[in-house]
Amino acid sequence: MSTAILCVGKMKEKAYRELADEYLKRLSRYGRYEEIEIPDLPEPGAASKAAEEQVKTREGETLLTKIRPGDRVIALTIEGKQRSSGELASHLEELRTSGVSRTVFVIGGSLGLGKNVLVRADEEMSMSRMTFPHRLARVMLLEQLYRAEKIIAGERYHK
Repeated sequence: MSTAILCVGKMKEKAYRELADEYLKRLSRYGRYEEIEIPDLPEPGAASKAAEEQVKTREGETLLTKIRPGDRVIALTIEGKQRSSGELASHLEELRTSGVSRTVFVIGGSLGLGKNVLVRADEEMSMSRMTFPHRLARVMLLEQLYRAEKIIAGERYHK
């Protein structure tokens, strides 16, 4: 099974980029992991909810072009299901044994994900009920995927 982290926005800050690259390097020994970035659109200043929805929909259209028909899509949302590290590992193992060839985790931009992406998602997952910047959420997701891989492999990991 391959895994893609599909994100809105480019990670420009050096510290975040280095952390993400480190986890991607560590994950490479467990399978194919890739990071796919799409450009974020300018946020409308003091705009209406309708204008914000339009931006999320347009970003969503671009995100959807990166998703294949057979992909298992997990959208990261505040409202999604929260899992412990062990539960995430078990879930990834279940997906693998069920024949899923690629799992795609989708992280939205500063406005979140559009309804068009949420409709396509097979499930929603939450890192926390708190809101995080998407670049930090990306690093946190990569760390949790690495931890899940270590659990699956029966390797020691920090609790």
